[in-house]
Amino acid sequence: MLGELSRLLNASGIEVDEAKVKPQHLAEMLDLVDEGTLSVSLGKRVFEEMFYSGKRASQIIAEQGLTQISEAFEIESVVQQVLAANAQAVADFRKGKEQALRFLVDQVMRATKGRANPQ
Repeated sequence: MLGELSRLLNASGIEVDEAKVKPQHLAEMLDLVDEGTLSVSLGKRVFEEMFYSGKRASQIIAEQGLTQISEAFEIESVVQQVLAANAQAVADFRKGKEQALRFLVDQVMRATKGRANPQ
C-alpha cells in the first residue's frame, strides 16, 4: 500500500497530510482484504477511490459491488462457461501446459470483473 500511496501522491502532486484517505479508513480496507471480503487487486482500486474521494472502503465496495466471490458454487457456473468457450486451452492444460491454466484463470477473473477468488 505504501507504493500505491506514493504513486498517488506523486501523480496528484500533494503531500501525505493533504490526502483525503484517513488512516482508520485504510485500516478498515486492510481488514476487509484480510477477511477475504476484498481481493488485493480490488483493494488497490478501492484504495485509489478512497484517496481521491475520502470515502470509506465499505462504502465504495457497497456502491460498486466489489466484494470478492469466494464461494465455490458462485464461481462454478462462470468456470463452466469459460471452460466451454475455451476448449483449446482446456486441451492444452490436459497436455501439461501450465500457461493454459493461467489463461483460464484470467478468463474467469475477466468474466467476474476481478471479483472471483483465484484460489
